[in-house]
Amino acid sequence: MLTLLARILKALNSETSARSLAIAVVLGMFLGLTPLWRVHNLIILLAALIFRVNLSLFLVSFAVFSGLAYLLDPMFHSFGESILRADSWQAIYEAVYATAIGRVSMFYHTITMGSFIFSLIVSPIVWGTTYYIVINYRKRIQATFNKLKIVRVLKGSRLWQVYSDLRG
Repeated sequence: MLTLLARILKALNSETSARSLAIAVVLGMFLGLTPLWRVHNLIILLAALIFRVNLSLFLVSFAVFSGLAYLLDPMFHSFGESILRADSWQAIYEAVYATAIGRVSMFYHTITMGSFIFSLIVSPIVWGTTYYIVINYRKRIQATFNKLKIVRVLKGSRLWQVYSDLRG
């Protein structure tokens, strides 16, 4: 757990773009809020690996949003049910369900549909909030922390040089 926290702090303090870190949180949110064993989650996992997002932040956001999903499942169920019962979409649902991909995707499941649409709706908000937090952390907290005398002394020591060489 401490290693994961250290990796998140390393990512926050690194030159990794704030956009990339925000995308890691959004992809972790999708994976955490939707039911785990679905085809779209495999696509999300592949996207996280292909786009090389920060996996530590991805896994932490997955864990946080998985816990939140248990609390929101009743809302996802009613939201998904209202979407699936919409009369204007019935022909589309029947056409999609008639295909093999439509049945494998399990979007006919109320919690899957509700949580996926909810994730789509809130993803710009989560992305913007994460981006704002990372930018402000780097501007305010990291800059203030680096100005502390003890930090400057430690960074000037031989111990820090050895640590930096080992870290790569």
